[in-house]
Amino acid sequence: MLLHKGETLFRQGESGPLFHLRSGMLKIIRLHQDGSQILVNLIVPDEIIPHHSLISPNPYYGTAIALVTCEIDILPEAAWYGELEQNPERYREVALKLQDKLRMMQQRMDQLTTISPGERLRKLQAWFHAYISPATLTDVLTQDEIGQFIGMRRETVNRLLRSQAGESS
Repeated sequence: MLLHKGETLFRQGESGPLFHLRSGMLKIIRLHQDGSQILVNLIVPDEIIPHHSLISPNPYYGTAIALVTCEIDILPEAAWYGELEQNPERYREVALKLQDKLRMMQQRMDQLTTISPGERLRKLQAWFHAYISPATLTDVLTQDEIGQFIGMRRETVNRLLRSQAGESS
């Protein structure tokens, strides 16, 4: 299935199938009771989501929205969990997928704690470039979302982006 930029794959609290992202990029946002939203995850090609439902079903933790056009395979629940039960070696594959995601999250934590705000932004831009080029980070995320993802206030992100624009002109 194709999902175009801005379209929703699933909504927080719903239940349903798992999904394999073949190409593109998704963001996962979490809506709080007060109406505020926070960017909690980015999904890149070859991930199967939701991660917390790879072994047992659970309602969707957040809402998945396409950042660019995405090609997605639907993995029906009954078939996915049935395959796990019939082929226990598949649990190893699931564990390896979760391990890869954990390593990606550890790299993100390292970037957040060891470099300057400007360098954090540049590293995030480079990471995004690898997945969504020729689109840019600011083509797909708001300044608030960028700040949430790299641990900065929107105002700081705005200042850094303006500074970068000044350097390139």
